[in-house]
Amino acid sequence: MKRNQIILLVIAVVAIALFFFFDLHEIVTLENAQSQRESVLEFYRENPVLMIVGFAFIYIAVTGLSLPGAAILTLVAGAIFDLLVGVILVSFASTIGASLAFLLARYLFRDFVQDRFSKYLKPINEGVKKDGAFYLFALRLVPLFPFVVINVAMALTPIRLWTFFYVSQIGMLAGTIVYVNAGSQLGQLDSIAGILSPMLIGSFVLLGLFPLLAKKGLDLYRAKFRKNGSNAV
Repeated sequence: MKRNQIILLVIAVVAIALFFFFDLHEIVTLENAQSQRESVLEFYRENPVLMIVGFAFIYIAVTGLSLPGAAILTLVAGAIFDLLVGVILVSFASTIGASLAFLLARYLFRDFVQDRFSKYLKPINEGVKKDGAFYLFALRLVPLFPFVVINVAMALTPIRLWTFFYVSQIGMLAGTIVYVNAGSQLGQLDSIAGILSPMLIGSFVLLGLFPLLAKKGLDLYRAKFRKNGSNAV
């Protein structure tokens, strides 16, 4: 690992350690968000621009460093802002934060992982080069796959940053709308798990798999068409 990589890794580790050392993770909880809602709403009414910019910065920092609390912050966005502002704010902040986490993981670990496991990663790399956007879209839509894991895992593949950014933003939009909308009823929520019903999760799974299955079907059709064409000749 190069010197710059080591320095960046140390900075990231220190930032994460300070987050837990000062118990900042206890601030980003459902109970705290519910108890502080009125005071935060009052601050937003008096300082709307500052609140929006500050919230975006916090959200990007949390997701960029892969810290816990993104789901709670999304609920808070719904509780503070209206649905449109909340969705736009969270959509861009979460995607920017995910892209920063993606870049951090890629810069620190990709070369090491690819060099050490190149033999095993070759078919994965080829698959990502060919269908990476479809796989990422499916992963983003399914709530079963952790946000942080997707960011890091995709950083170790050849997928381009721009592809990662726009596919993530589109893929996470449905979940963002659900969580921001649920945040408008923050006072009535008992847990984050209660937001996603099995039927809703199933719908996300089907929605995420559809474009991937459609592309596979199209590839099979094209292959069959070429084969029949060559046989005819």
